[in-house]
Amino acid sequence: MPKVTVDGVEIEVPAGATVLQACELAGKEIPRFCYHERLSIAGNCRMCLVEVKPGPPKPQASCALPAADGQEIRTDSEMVKKAREGVMEFLLINHPLDCPICDQGGECDLQDQSVAYGRGGSRFHENKRAVTEKYMGPIVKTVMTRCIQCTRCVRFAEEVAGVPEIGAIYRGENMQITTYLEHAAQSELSGNVVDLCPVGALTSRPYAFEARPWELKKTFAIDVMDALGTNIRLDSRGRQVLRVLPRVNDDVNEEWASDKTRHHVDALVRKRLDKPYVRRDGKLVPVSWDEAFAAVAEAAGKAGSSVAAVAGDLLDCETMYAARELVRALGGTMLEGRQTGLAYDVSNLAAVNFNSTIAGVETADVILLVGTNLRWEAPLVNTRVRKAIKKGAKVYAVGPETDLTYKAEWLGNDASLLGKLPDAVVEAFKGAQRPLVIVGGGVLAKDGAHGDTLALVETLGLIKDGWNGYNVLHFAAARMGGLMLGFATDGGIRAMAAAAPKLLFSLGADEVDYSAFAGSFKVYVGHHGDKGAHAADVILPGASYAEKAGTYVNLEGRVQRGEKAVFAPGDAREDWSIFRALSQVLGKTLPFDSFEQLRARMFADVPALASEGLVACDWAPPSLPTGASGEFSYPIKDFYLTNSICRASPTMQRCSAELLHGEEFAEAAE
Repeated sequence: MPKVTVDGVEIEVPAGATVLQACELAGKEIPRFCYHERLSIAGNCRMCLVEVKPGPPKPQASCALPAADGQEIRTDSEMVKKAREGVMEFLLINHPLDCPICDQGGECDLQDQSVAYGRGGSRFHENKRAVTEKYMGPIVKTVMTRCIQCTRCVRFAEEVAGVPEIGAIYRGENMQITTYLEHAAQSELSGNVVDLCPVGALTSRPYAFEARPWELKKTFAIDVMDALGTNIRLDSRGRQVLRVLPRVNDDVNEEWASDKTRHHVDALVRKRLDKPYVRRDGKLVPVSWDEAFAAVAEAAGKAGSSVAAVAGDLLDCETMYAARELVRALGGTMLEGRQTGLAYDVSNLAAVNFNSTIAGVETADVILLVGTNLRWEAPLVNTRVRKAIKKGAKVYAVGPETDLTYKAEWLGNDASLLGKLPDAVVEAFKGAQRPLVIVGGGVLAKDGAHGDTLALVETLGLIKDGWNGYNVLHFAAARMGGLMLGFATDGGIRAMAAAAPKLLFSLGADEVDYSAFAGSFKVYVGHHGDKGAHAADVILPGASYAEKAGTYVNLEGRVQRGEKAVFAPGDAREDWSIFRALSQVLGKTLPFDSFEQLRARMFADVPALASEGLVACDWAPPSLPTGASGEFSYPIKDFYLTNSICRASPTMQRCSAELLHGEEFAEAAE
């Protein structure tokens, strides 16, 4: 490891580190605009200048200079200070004085660094340049006169998102960042350029002029829009969540978030269920909690032990546990979370788990995608595959051909291929150090296909010392937690419907075909007026994920916890408290009086949920039928409208209309 001296202090730095990284290891703050840890080095803002000896007698860009043994680095010399002042003065020459009306105000790198490293004034008295605004779609708002051409957005679009549609045109003072044809950005990750932009050139269109950062309360939470378990921060004011930002977690989402994760929040105040309802004469009418509970009690008295519960895709473990305990107290045994009819074997959790881990994907050297549109089912797993490809991985795919943002060799769209993969593919896997198979929802929905993919474990040699390359990709946030809590019935929801339960609890389950439960008394516990609420006989208004603390288990079996950001609207209550109060009315009082007591009992029943982190799943796959045939179909038809929250979101509706269905929404420059 090379040794360098930073401002008189000698340190050791890893081989291959840059001077900027060496300075950070020494505890020095180096200003930068274009440099970002997860993007390639551009070296075009020149803000990170330092003095390096031996070397030319001029400041050098520390982000692009390799650290070498014996270097003496100065970050605070007079030469460095004057150089940074000069760079900042040049950057501000054409920058408008928009800070009072700019959404980036208060969290702007240019503001902070101009105060810390800039001059007190400018010597430039000519006219500033102005740039016409660009249209980048319903997510990203542009004020390109503020742009300092750091090219972070360009590099993100090309390197991470894999959709190289943002770039630079012209040169010198006339250089502009644009989408070339000025159409909406087509990536599911486009909102990340707002976080990357160090100035106010790219800001959030849905969040425009909503709040200043110092007005907001910040709460750590877990995203429920997919099964990845993206770590997020909810920024709220009063009783409303105003925006969602990603938190850094290198094991899960790095520091990115999908557009669906970021911009569904406008739905948290729309189409909400804020009071109980009971169906009378075919119509749902608002009632008091006591009246709603009385209606459920009457139905429960007639149902006896014919009670069932269906869990939706957005639930926390505590809600599912409370519902499970109530169903069991009433004598019921039917619990299910796979709303759309999936009935795959769950006798071994490892056989339906993402065993390689999310971070492990980028270390794979050969990858086979089976029945999964990874770009829609898990966009941030897709970015990991892109990183693996950059390291030399080869990708094969079975399923309907689609644009995954990288080159894959499509083998066809017939499930029978799983039993007769081409010899070249088998040989590639046999010679791989870290072979990886990702099984999507298209496989789980086809009879025999799950067994065929499990057979590939032996055929392709997916299990090595310290490595399990078999991965099932779920896209429901509640799936793994539900399976750990027993929300899986033999035969799936079709078997449950055939059993015709007299009382059915629907826990935010909005993807169920309720016509199969026509004879059941349906109690909907949820937060949005969607399909489940329309079919219900009684509605008990619950809390969304932002309005309650909760435990979530992501697709790789990682236990994570989210906190409560705001209160539920109106008379809505946290779901666990609804089941606790209802149990008392039914004469089956549940043995907990607080959220903490509920958690303690849940941890005692399912110890794996007690500790945050990966749950150990022993590999003991069941022997399943094989011989699937026919074409796969992807389970997600519209990326932006996959759940009740998204469907209530004006932003998600607009994204769907414009980005997927080609409707025109381009706006005039502001």
